[in-house]
Amino acid sequence: MSLSLTQDDNTALFRKAWTLYDALSEKNYMFHREIYDHVSGVLQQRHAQGPYHLLDLGCGNARFLAPCLQAAPPASYDGVDLSASALDEARTYLKEIANTGLHHKDMLKAVEDTDSAFDVIFSGFAVHHLDAADKQRLFSACAERLAPGGEFILVDVVREDGQTREQYLDGYLNCMRTQWTEVLPEHLDEACAHVSAYDFPETLADLTQMAKQAALSEPQIIGRYQQHYILRFTA
Repeated sequence: MSLSLTQDDNTALFRKAWTLYDALSEKNYMFHREIYDHVSGVLQQRHAQGPYHLLDLGCGNARFLAPCLQAAPPASYDGVDLSASALDEARTYLKEIANTGLHHKDMLKAVEDTDSAFDVIFSGFAVHHLDAADKQRLFSACAERLAPGGEFILVDVVREDGQTREQYLDGYLNCMRTQWTEVLPEHLDEACAHVSAYDFPETLADLTQMAKQAALSEPQIIGRYQQHYILRFTA
């Protein structure tokens, strides 16, 4: 990441941010229920083709992906996250999934360092924290780690083409402050501060170019809910 943080600071940041994120996602403000219905369908299509191996980058506690995996069990599941507390929770949510590995590691380093091949690489609301250069590194590393015909499934926020980061943040923060009505004011302030400091979403055109440079397909839009997209890139 482009942030000037020590590893201890970075880990503390992710632990705190994850706890807040998990509480907000329970309210479905970021359309997790609708989005993961799409993800479940994608994984069931993959499962119907035969055994598949899945890498989950920025897995958190995997609470939303776990039911999708139960409906379409992978041959193996590897989850990567910087929050040790989230990974501890993930072990509970994933207890019915066989051949599960959880890794306390930076997701970019994890995908660059592994020698394994995966049929599906998934990331949910994590890639937008990387700067543009690291996103490109991630796309390239994913392309190298995907088996032929493999898929990179990206769930994330996306800027409109021509929209600056500042314009995007103005709109998203306004949405948070006007629509996230069940959040305590101090938690909403904390969430808004986190988004302002650490969210760096790209445009769809930018993501398409990154995929092209990594020798992945143009993105297929599986679903869209306001600024929240489900995109599929194929090796």
